Amino acid sequence: MLKNNLGYPRIGAQRQLKKACEQYWAGKTGREALSGVARQLQEEHWKLQLQAGIDLIPCNDFSYYDHVLDMSLLLGAIPERYTPVVTDVKGNTETDLYFAMARGYQRDGLDITAMEMTKWFDTNYHYIVPEFTAGQQFRLFSNKVFDAFSGARQVTGKIPKPVLIGPVSYLLLGKEKEAGFRKIDLISRLVPVYVELLNRLQSYGAGWVQLDEPFLAMDLDEAEKAAYEYAYREISRSCKGIKILLTTYFEGLRENASLAAGLPVSALHIDLVRAPEQLDAVLKTIPGSLSLSLGVVDGRNIWKNDYRSSLALIEKTVAAIGSERTMIAPSCSLLHTPFDLDLETDIPGEVKNWMAFARQKLQELDELYRIAAGETALLEANRLARESRRASARIHNPAVKARIAAMSEADARRHSGFDVRQPLQHKRFGLPRFPTTTIGSFPQTDDIRRLRAALKKGLLTPEQYDAEIEKATVEVIRWQEEAGLDVLVHGEYERNDMVEYFGEQLDGFLFTRNGWVQSYGSRCVKPPVIYGDVSRPGDMTVRWSRFAQSHTERPVKGMLTGPVTILQWSFVRDDQSRRETTNQIAFAIRDEVNALEKAGIGMIQIDEPAIREGLPLRREDRQNYLEWAVKSFRISAAGVQDETQIHTHMCYSEFNDIIEHIAAMDADVITIETSRSQMELLEAFAGFRYPNEIGPGVYDIHSPRVPSVAEMLGLLEKAAALLPAGNLWVNPDCGLKTRKWPETAAALENMVQAAREARRRVGSGVA
Repeated sequence: MLKNNLGYPRIGAQRQLKKACEQYWAGKTGREALSGVARQLQEEHWKLQLQAGIDLIPCNDFSYYDHVLDMSLLLGAIPERYTPVVTDVKGNTETDLYFAMARGYQRDGLDITAMEMTKWFDTNYHYIVPEFTAGQQFRLFSNKVFDAFSGARQVTGKIPKPVLIGPVSYLLLGKEKEAGFRKIDLISRLVPVYVELLNRLQSYGAGWVQLDEPFLAMDLDEAEKAAYEYAYREISRSCKGIKILLTTYFEGLRENASLAAGLPVSALHIDLVRAPEQLDAVLKTIPGSLSLSLGVVDGRNIWKNDYRSSLALIEKTVAAIGSERTMIAPSCSLLHTPFDLDLETDIPGEVKNWMAFARQKLQELDELYRIAAGETALLEANRLARESRRASARIHNPAVKARIAAMSEADARRHSGFDVRQPLQHKRFGLPRFPTTTIGSFPQTDDIRRLRAALKKGLLTPEQYDAEIEKATVEVIRWQEEAGLDVLVHGEYERNDMVEYFGEQLDGFLFTRNGWVQSYGSRCVKPPVIYGDVSRPGDMTVRWSRFAQSHTERPVKGMLTGPVTILQWSFVRDDQSRRETTNQIAFAIRDEVNALEKAGIGMIQIDEPAIREGLPLRREDRQNYLEWAVKSFRISAAGVQDETQIHTHMCYSEFNDIIEHIAAMDADVITIETSRSQMELLEAFAGFRYPNEIGPGVYDIHSPRVPSVAEMLGLLEKAAALLPAGNLWVNPDCGLKTRKWPETAAALENMVQAAREARRRVGSGVA
C-alpha cells in the first residue's frame, strides 16, 4: 500500500507565512524576503512528510494566498482590468499582479477592484473566484508548479506529486462575467492547456499528478458529466507517460460513482470520513486497472482516528482489489487542520490524548499501515484512547441535555410578526432613511494586540487591561459619532476572535495556543474545540455593551456570534449529531440575548456568516439541515420583546437557493456582502420579495482600497432599484478588525456621505 497525502497546511507552525505576506504588503520587506519564507516553509513541510513515511508527497499545495487563484494565474485566466498592474507600473512583477487580483490595487494612479471571494465548498476557507468571459482564452502563464516540483524533488530525493485543481472543477468554481455562454462550455479551450501542462511536468520527471475534482461529489447536470468524459479522455489520449490521481472529497460520489470510476485515470481518491458508505458501490464499479486511494483519516477535524473502523475499510478494499492497488490517505488536504499537537502544552492530558493535528494525522497513516502489517499493539492503544473519551465525565452535562429535550416550537417564535415589530422599532429608534452602521469590529491595532499579549503574560492585571479597553471603546464611540454613523458598535476590542471569544466563556469548549488554520489570504483563525455539552455559566458581553451604550445617546448594537457559526468555525465533537450541539449553543446565546435586552440594549446582532457554509453539498440533504439551522437561530433570538431589533450578518454566500430559509430566520435586519459582486446577490432578495430590512455591503473590507463616494452611491442606487428604499441600511461588507485605521476612517466617511446623498435623492424623512 502507498501512503498518500493530499496537501499540507501552508501557514507554518508559527504563522510565518501570514507575517511574511503582511510585511510585504506593508512595504516593510521585498520579494526576496517573502519568497525566502515561502521556500523555507515548503522545504520544512516536504522533509516532515518524508520523515513520516509518506510515499506520495504533494507539491504545489503551497500558496501565498489561495490555490484557486494560483490556478487562474497558471492558466492565464487573468481579468483584463489587471493588465496595467504590470504594463503601466515599472518594477511590478507576477507577484504584484497576483496580490492585485486577490486584494485589489490602489496606487500608482490605478484603482482596481479585487476579484470576488467565496467559501470553498462547506468549509471556512475562502477562495478567489475565477472570472470567465465568452471569449476566454487560456495559456500557461506561471512557472510556480514547475518550480515546486523541482524544489520538492531536490529536498526529498523522491519524485513528488504535483497537486492541481482538475479542469472541470476549475471551471465550475468560476463565474461567468457576461451573458450568453456557460462556463462549462470553455472546457474545449481549457483542456489543451492542461495537456501542455501535464506533458511539461512529465518532462520534468513527474510520475503521479493529483487532479482535484471535488465537483464529482456534487450534483452534476448532463453537460458537466460530458465535460468530465471529454476532459479526461483527451488527457489520457495526449498524456501517455503520466499517472493521474483523480481526487474527490467532502462528500460521496453517489450517482457519479460509475462516471468517476469510468474515467481513464490511474487512481481515484474517495472521502471515507464524510461518506464511508460509498466504498461498496465504488468497489463494485472500478475497473481492474484502477487503483483506489482511501481517505480514512479525517482531514477536517482534530479527533484521533478510529483505527478499527479505518482498518475495516482498508481490509475490505485489499480483499477486493489487492494491496498493490490500494492507497491510504487523509480524507482531503490537511489545509483545514492545525499544524502540530505537540506544540500544545495547556490542553489537559486526558483530552489531548483524544486529538490529532496535521502532523499527527501523518503518523496515523503510518500506524494504520503498520497495524495492517501486524503491529497490533498500536491498535490497542488507539482503542483505549477512544474508550477514555467515550466514558469521560468531562463530556456530559445532564442539565443541558434535559433543557434540549424539553424545548418546544414556542422557543423558536417571536411574540409578533415583522409587520407588527417594524413600526414599533422605527418609533423607538427614529432613524433616517438609509441608516448607517458597521458590522461590529473596528481595527485591532498593534496597541490593542500588545495589551492582550501583556495580559496573557501577566504584565497587566485584568483591571489595568479593562481600563485600557474602556479608553479604546470610548474613543471609537466618539469617532463614530463624529463620522456621522447612525447606529454604533463598541468596536470589540476586548475580543480575540468572533468565535473564540464566546467559546472561552462557554462550558464544553477548550482552546489551543497554536491551533491556527487559514481562512483566507493571511487571515488565520484558531477554532475552539467543542468536546462536551455546551452551556453559558454567566454574562459574556453585557458588561461591554452596557459600558458603550452609557457613553452615547445613539443606539449601540450588542454583538453576538450565532449558534451555527460557532458550530461551523469550531472543531466539533463527533460523538453526537451536529444538530444537538447547535441547539445547545443556541440556548446559551438565547440567555445572553435576554441578558442584553434586560441591560437596556435595544439592537442585538447575532452574526451567522456560516449558515450558508454549513449547507450540505447535495441538494437532497439540504432541507433537513436548513430546518434545524434556521430553528437554532430563531431559538437564540426569539426571547426578546417586539421593540428589540434583532440583526444578523452573513458574508460570501450565494442566497438564491436558500432565500426562503433566510427569510424564515425572521431577523429584523440582515446585512450581507455584496460589493465584490456589484450587488448581484440582492437579485435573490428582490426576486423573493424579501420582507424584512437589509443592509447590502457597499465596500469590500477584505481589500485595502478606499472606495469613493460615487462608487458606494452607485451601489446604493442599484440596491434601491431592487428593494424598497425604506428597508435599506448602509454598511460595509463585514467587520473591520483586519483593516488599518487610515483606510477604515476614509472609507466610512465616504460611506456616510454616500448615504446622505442617497437620502437627498430619495427624499428625507424617517424610514
